[in-house]
Order: sequence, then C-alpha cells, then structure tokens
Amino acid sequence: MRQSYRLHYAPDNASLVIRLALEELGLPYETALVDRSAGAQNSVAYRAINPNGLIPVLETPDGAIFETAAIMLWLADRHGALAPAPESPERAAFLKWLFFASNTLHADLRICFYPKKYIGDDDADQAALSKVIKQRLQLHLGHLNDLAATKPSWFGASQPSVLDFYLACMMRWMALYPAKSDRSWFDLGQYPQLAALLQRLESRPATLAAQAAEGLGPTPFTLPSFANPPEGSAT
Repeated sequence: MRQSYRLHYAPDNASLVIRLALEELGLPYETALVDRSAGAQNSVAYRAINPNGLIPVLETPDGAIFETAAIMLWLADRHGALAPAPESPERAAFLKWLFFASNTLHADLRICFYPKKYIGDDDADQAALSKVIKQRLQLHLGHLNDLAATKPSWFGASQPSVLDFYLACMMRWMALYPAKSDRSWFDLGQYPQLAALLQRLESRPATLAAQAAEGLGPTPFTLPSFANPPEGSAT
C-alpha cells in the first residue's frame, strides 16, 4: 500500500527537519503551508491537528503526528532507515542523543530565541537569561562534537540519520536567529566534527530539494542565509 503523507510547514521552521527526512527516504508527500503571517498556526483547523499550535504536523495513514522528534522516529521506524533498528544494540545510544537534541538542545534554543516568553519584558532579565542559555548551548555543541569524534554509525557517518538532519537545522538557526542580535557566541570553527557533518549533508539530494523548496541558499548549514520567502522561525 502506497504511503500518503501531508506535511504542514512554514519555510525554515522545524518542519524543515521533516522535509529533509522525507526527501532522504525518497517518500512521496504533499505540503500545506501554515501561513504564520496570518496566524494560521492558531486557527481552529490547525489546532484540531496540533492543539499546541506549533509547526510541524505530519498527516499519516496512522493519523496526524506532531513533535519533531516523534515524527522523525516514527518515519525512521516505519521505513527502516535513518536510525538504528529497534532490536539493534546501537538503539539505546541513538535514542538518548536524539532526545537530548529534542528535549535539551532544542528546548534551550527556543529560550535563546524567545527569552521574553520565559523571563518577561525586562531587558536586563532577558539579557541575563540569554547569556546563561548561550553558555549551555556551547556545552551542548561540545558534547555533540565529542560524540561525532567517536564515529558512531548513526551520527556524522556517510549515511545520515534523523539526528544528523535535526542537528543541522538547529545549527543553521543558531547562525541566523534572532535576526538582530549578537551571535558571536556561535562559532562553527570550534566544532570541527560537526562542521564536517554539515558539509557532508549539504551535498545530499535531500538537502538540494529542501533548498529549492524553501529558498535556503547554496550553503544552508555551513554558511546559511535567510530563507526566501523570509518565513523562518526556529520553532
């Protein structure tokens, strides 16, 4: 039976991770733009499939799935690729780092991008929170760089995993967002193993397809530019 997928997306949002996975798996899918400029993520129709009003949602034969890591893990298991199999001895290590990326790295990234949502309107409070979070992000990237140096088969290898694509998108956003803030804390050169991972991903057909679909520019991970159309927001 042919799979049927519909990806609810906005350019350069977390839906980019899912698009990359779908392309890498060679799966047919259709897309539905969530017009953030019109607040479509808060519409009754969209919240019926994701009550949190966040992007992405993937509609599948098993129903609508939200949460980026959940979608990726479901796709990997359903199609037997981009992750160690459930019975693999590598599965446990893969899972702990996938959920580190989702529950720790991505969560801290959201605080970095939207400190007002977490600490209030005071500029000094926001600046203090951002300083702490950026230090945490540097530690996270250091851990992942060390992990890549151990050369596990499921991270930074010649064949990418969903974790590779997830991290690549988050590092892209670190280099770009917030658009008018100091990002000197993020230096790709400090993480040579991760830089090599990003460079390998840029040559893959899946990345080229995503570049064309979302206007990401020629080097979306190693030297990113803002998406065109400019709908990006690392949700």
